[in-house]
Amino acid sequence: MRTITKKTISAAVVASLVGLSSAAHAFTACQVTDIGGVDDKGFNATAWKGVQDAVAKHGIDSKLLESKSETDYMPHLSSFVAEGCDVIVSVGFLMGEATATAANENSNAKFSIVDFAYNPTIPNVVGQVFATDQAAFLAGYLAAGVSKTGIVGTFGGINIPPVTVFMDGFAAGVAFHNSAKGTNVQVLGWDPAAKEGLFTGNFNSLEDGRAFAQNLYDEGADIVMPVAGPVSQGSAALAAELGTDNLMIIGVDADQYFKDAKNQSVYLTSVLKAMDATVLGVIESVMDGSFKGGLTVGTLANNGVGIAPYHDLSSAVSSDLAAEIDSLRAGIIDGSVSIN
Repeated sequence: MRTITKKTISAAVVASLVGLSSAAHAFTACQVTDIGGVDDKGFNATAWKGVQDAVAKHGIDSKLLESKSETDYMPHLSSFVAEGCDVIVSVGFLMGEATATAANENSNAKFSIVDFAYNPTIPNVVGQVFATDQAAFLAGYLAAGVSKTGIVGTFGGINIPPVTVFMDGFAAGVAFHNSAKGTNVQVLGWDPAAKEGLFTGNFNSLEDGRAFAQNLYDEGADIVMPVAGPVSQGSAALAAELGTDNLMIIGVDADQYFKDAKNQSVYLTSVLKAMDATVLGVIESVMDGSFKGGLTVGTLANNGVGIAPYHDLSSAVSSDLAAEIDSLRAGIIDGSVSIN
């Protein structure tokens, strides 16, 4: 029979306190969303999936703060610093200034920002950027090959680089198709030379998504690529009403066939950004001690970007066109095809 002494009790108490301390200091990954919220079915949601993948894989804790306006950025980041988050993920180009400020003021904290590259880099920040123009090039070529009217369109949320890079690639893909095939498919909504085009001015109005897609459709576009987060769902709802013989949608960020299940049949493809994979990678680098500020770039070569399957609209894509797109992807990777 074990004799319980004061020493035994003290040891038990210490062990208990150590356990509580460990639990209180469990590794925690924290995310601050951009405007649009974590249910935007786009970049906020995809980045958050990376955090949740880390939770499922490693049993860590996670915290989330959703920004309703740009004035929320700094308070949210400061709150997570004060709470002792092991890594803080901020999402979106618009959070660039606030993230830099928070990082410079808190050199012992570790940050990562989606869709922003600092020059020079910040020692305690990993920027995550994506060559989405490569994947959007494939989507533009696809759209040019599928369009019946010879007119396709695009519009953005705000005129910022992570948005316009999609539009640049899309227009370049259409131009490449015209050059290779002798076609004259027009792109409405974006002038890559002037860097001017159609923008809703927000990332949350489904009504704007419908209206902008309607305007492009009225001008003859039968395929539209909205680059505006949840706004695209308004475009997709319009396409569902008109029917895919009249209007198809190309999604962005994630495979919208699964994200927008209500209107999934209208998505010809989606231009993908593997933000979930890069966020998970950054979190794991903090966990294993290899974290180092700098930049990570998602490309076709490392599967950081890509295009989704054609799903319900695969019959609209001929086998020859599908093969051409596969060949273009390989060419972009090996450098034999230039997207500029």
